[in-house]
Amino acid sequence: MLLLMFQPSRVSRRPARTPSAILVTIMLVAGCAVTVEDPSTSSPPTPTVSSSAVRSAEGDDTTVAENAREGDPGWRVRRRGAEHEIEGFADRVSVLPGESFRLYVSTTADRYTARAFRMGWYGGAGARQVWRAAGLPGRRQAPPRTIAATGTVTAAHWKPGPEVDTSGWPEGSYLIRLDAATGGRRYVPLTVRSASAGGRLVVVNAVTTWQAYNDWGGRSLYHGPGGFADRSRAVSFDRPYDTSGARLFLDMERDAIELAERRGLPLAYVTSLDLDRDPHVLDGARGLVSLGHDEYWSPGMRRTVEAARDRGTNLAFLGANAVYWRIRLAATRLGPRRLVVCHKDAAEDARTVLWRATARPESSLTGPMYDCFPSESAYVVRRPGNWIFKGTGVRRGTVFPGMVGVETDRVGAGVPRPMEVLSVSPVDCGGRATVAHSAYYTVPSGAGVFSSGTMRWVCAMRGARCGHGVTREAGTFVRRATGNILKVFAAGPAARSHPARDNLRSLGLEGPR
Repeated sequence: MLLLMFQPSRVSRRPARTPSAILVTIMLVAGCAVTVEDPSTSSPPTPTVSSSAVRSAEGDDTTVAENAREGDPGWRVRRRGAEHEIEGFADRVSVLPGESFRLYVSTTADRYTARAFRMGWYGGAGARQVWRAAGLPGRRQAPPRTIAATGTVTAAHWKPGPEVDTSGWPEGSYLIRLDAATGGRRYVPLTVRSASAGGRLVVVNAVTTWQAYNDWGGRSLYHGPGGFADRSRAVSFDRPYDTSGARLFLDMERDAIELAERRGLPLAYVTSLDLDRDPHVLDGARGLVSLGHDEYWSPGMRRTVEAARDRGTNLAFLGANAVYWRIRLAATRLGPRRLVVCHKDAAEDARTVLWRATARPESSLTGPMYDCFPSESAYVVRRPGNWIFKGTGVRRGTVFPGMVGVETDRVGAGVPRPMEVLSVSPVDCGGRATVAHSAYYTVPSGAGVFSSGTMRWVCAMRGARCGHGVTREAGTFVRRATGNILKVFAAGPAARSHPARDNLRSLGLEGPR
């Protein structure tokens, strides 16, 4: 067993004159030298942060101090290389700081390097390297296997790679980058989760949804070699992710995390699996932030979040099509909750169908609920005076092209009240005329719940880099609006200072109460 250890908290107390060539640990693996380097010695020294700088009026000392450290703009994968040149997965989806996880890696190269990057702001660099292991021996692993009964693709039979100790790693969303000696690179996502959510905004990495769309090995919950009928009925975390290894995290989550960390907000991190695992994981939380695509929810996840809302925890859904499929979680040989089961057919499994097919439609939690795919439409402001739009400069009827898509939500009958619809965006849904809504509602506990109603909300934070006709002005608008939401939600139950002002009747959306 190889144990790779790097503890930044110890290294950071070394004198600044420590040479960059100093190595923290040198070990032998299968007769090969493995070098584990201290990243702080190969980059400029950590800037000194004064106590006044970290005590921002709205922020959190930990978040501010962490993001004042030197970042590493070289974290991005620029070249993935050939198919299967390098890829891997971790045997844990999330760990507490100080816990270990095991990497499983396949590569055609004889050596590879693994680096851990914590994602954040870091002065615009976007990430900080906290760990590096060089000279790891490469191995081309066996092909994936498919479990015939469920169409599940697995790589659990791969030979284990290094065990990594996370001592000294701050809580947060991480990308472990695997660099083959031949040049190919891939990511392995990992969340270093928070032991306590008390007094903080909880960021949820939507790993059940990442896995549902993961095509690695030729199967997902959407298709297999024979199309939809040949799809997986259960998908496993015991395999790499497709493309870069972190497609949905990078497309749907990273920009919102960067914004929240830049604002210095008090943040905690968990995954969707942790919401299912621990019904108390949100105890004391000020708010929960669901990011750009959070579609697959188990009953345990939903109970945890609804109970938190009913105790006063604010909720922000920064996407669309959330809480759509009802799933259950099962164990694999590598551990509990590593299998996402969703048959999508009541005749096969009545427990894994649409939430709206049960007595608990998703709208009772999210407000607006899924209505359209595909959509390419403009976002149209309806309530410019709402506190969420403060400082954005919008007026009633302000239009932001391309911001509504590719899936959208709308308000229907039986939603929580009072509910305030903030935008009404006309949508052409494959020839069917409909609308998309952003909305905000409040509940007796004092919690406020915001839903963006568009899957492109987080993408739009990138402005024109989002594509789809999204403009720089839309990026400014979304970042400011999201900042307003997160700041208010981090302060406690939002309804106390910002009650929803119901306008459903004026929009013809009231329906039966």
